[in-house]
Amino acid sequence: MVGIIISILPLESLRNLFVGQIAGLRELASVHPPYSLSTFIFILFKNAVSLIVSFTLSPLLGIVPLISLFANGWLLGYVAVLTTNQKSLLFLLLGILPHGLFEIPAFFIGEAAALNFGTAVIIAVFKHEKRAELSQNIRQNMLRLAVAMALLVPAALIETYITPRLIG
Repeated sequence: MVGIIISILPLESLRNLFVGQIAGLRELASVHPPYSLSTFIFILFKNAVSLIVSFTLSPLLGIVPLISLFANGWLLGYVAVLTTNQKSLLFLLLGILPHGLFEIPAFFIGEAAALNFGTAVIIAVFKHEKRAELSQNIRQNMLRLAVAMALLVPAALIETYITPRLIG
């Protein structure tokens, strides 16, 4: 939510940090056309790798999942502002909601698992009596990560094959 709120504010210096990412997304869109199996695989792979990296690096004080949550919130808010200014709220909703019904919960579940896992590892490092609980925590959070990954499949399918038809 912080990322979304900040994206709405007219903070030009923060916007400039993400301009490269926006340009990169536009370039990727030109390379990966809609209705293509390669586009589906690319979207699924990109999102899955993002969650796996976040989960794996989460013991580093939870910084990676927090940065990921902020950056994705900011990007969503920024795209929402641009889209509603240039097109309409309906266009934005058609472009985000169908696949977002799966992708956003997948992202939240995956990042929550990453934060939970990272916190458990940090606590286990400093409290030896908590180390025994770490293997159970890993199993629980791997299950959560698997649920998140499963949700990414319909999200990528919808983003590749349905969203382009809706906003076409």
